[in-house]
Amino acid sequence: MKASIARTLLAASLALAFATAAQAQEKVTYMTNWYAQAEHGGFYQAVATGIYKKYGLDVTIKMGGPQVNIMQMLGAGQTDCVMGSSDLQIMVARSNGLPIVTLAASFQKDPQVLIAHEDVKKFEDMKGKTILIASSARQGYWLWLKSKYGFADEQTKPYTFNIQPFVADKNTVQQGYLTSEPFAVQKAGVKANTFLFADAGWPSYSTTISCMEQTVKDRPQAMAAFVKGTMEGWKSYLADPAPANALIKKDNPNMTDEQLAYSVAKLKEMGIITGGGAGKSGIGSIDIDRVRKNHAFLVDNKLVDAGKVGPTQAYDLQFIKDLKVMP
Repeated sequence: MKASIARTLLAASLALAFATAAQAQEKVTYMTNWYAQAEHGGFYQAVATGIYKKYGLDVTIKMGGPQVNIMQMLGAGQTDCVMGSSDLQIMVARSNGLPIVTLAASFQKDPQVLIAHEDVKKFEDMKGKTILIASSARQGYWLWLKSKYGFADEQTKPYTFNIQPFVADKNTVQQGYLTSEPFAVQKAGVKANTFLFADAGWPSYSTTISCMEQTVKDRPQAMAAFVKGTMEGWKSYLADPAPANALIKKDNPNMTDEQLAYSVAKLKEMGIITGGGAGKSGIGSIDIDRVRKNHAFLVDNKLVDAGKVGPTQAYDLQFIKDLKVMP
């Protein structure tokens, strides 16, 4: 009888403990820069495997997309943090008056690429080609490409996120994401070469965790937990992407297993997450010297006012300083 009562009391106390823990989960909302895909895998993995919950967080991932201005959503308080496509983008936003800071960068290499037909062997071979780029690129990597390789605005045409113009014209080059458009081109039966900007010296970090400065000041423990959980999520995703991929396909039913497998393979092959400073300082790390180079590039191209934003003002690196989630 006493044993039965003891077991009942124990069960009740455990239930109360779990209920209290569940109530203690702090809510964090994170908005990505596109529809759910492998490039967001670390975040989804941390949700799917309970990593965020382990650190006391209840994380909601909201998808971005071509019609979603995530910076406006952040400024309006519709999300706690956003996925910056690059850390340069965040510096520009800061210079334009949004008090945003980057806490970590999931991608050591920006996956931006140019895709060319098989006769093109190097960037320099593209000088006489038509290059399809999005309007946003004109205030970013296109300035770097022009300076480095002598490209001209006159050779560009708008990229509409459709590969058919490239497929139809062998004199055309198009922008892309290492893990996405090259796969579509391959599926279309076109032989092409892919050129990763990062391997040619483009210094930008990518897939950032960027938040309002006030959020970081008001909720430092939650932000520390979110950064740590995310980087552990990326490490877990590269080891076994299945849990995250299930959630990715739930959010984005158009995503296929074949595309996910291709993307994960490219992330690994090119060291997008584990390359750069990750081998020394851990996944998510940011090197201050690269930050200064990025800032100098933006100032030189009049995209950032040096008087408004210094080299490090758009960053708060306290949460990755000693994190060291090693690949």
